[in-house]
Amino acid sequence: MKEIKDSLIVSCQALENEPLHSSFIMSRMALAAKMGGAKGIRANSISDIHEIKKVVDLPIIGIIKKDYPGTSVYITPTMKEVDDLVKEGVDIIAMDATFSKRLNNESIDEFFEKVKNKYPQQMFMADCSTVAEAIHADAIGFDFIGTTLVGYTPQSKGDKIEANDFEIMREIIKEVKHPVIGEGNLNTPLKARRALELGCYSVVVGSIITRPQVITKSFVDEIEKKL
Repeated sequence: MKEIKDSLIVSCQALENEPLHSSFIMSRMALAAKMGGAKGIRANSISDIHEIKKVVDLPIIGIIKKDYPGTSVYITPTMKEVDDLVKEGVDIIAMDATFSKRLNNESIDEFFEKVKNKYPQQMFMADCSTVAEAIHADAIGFDFIGTTLVGYTPQSKGDKIEANDFEIMREIIKEVKHPVIGEGNLNTPLKARRALELGCYSVVVGSIITRPQVITKSFVDEIEKKL
């Protein structure tokens, strides 16, 4: 995956309750990202990935977001989602690699062992929320370590503070052996560059590029401070 080293990966996602929810629209987002110089795409759902692959030939980090009763894990949470992503043929499969319990009280260790035994040649990215989780994901064999879920889990509550983001990233980079993909709160070009300067292998940027309602709100919020 040298193609994505020191480069931008654009996350092209729109959930069902969002105005741009459409596999066709996400494929156009991916094409626009490629035209802008992105070297990879992160995408959610088989339908979106399938359409994206029709128009861009960039490496894809694939996920499937799905809620199951009894667990807070929703990013590629079961073997079914892994099976579907492998069948579709994504370059990297990302999944929740936090210490949160999966279905049937299964740990990430138990789940990932099954996944790697079934698909030993597939590359996997660990979406982590704490330094400890990143170190653990590195130890059990994930190919890439991501800072995706910092601040989004009970164990990382309070960590999603702008001043702490780079410190958490710096600590993870120092402690793990596998490449680190910076993701989360990289909402300016300067922040993305800084993450790479700290030693991230690549960076994922999503909402500030592909969610116009989020971009619009940032402008409105700033304007309202003056009123």
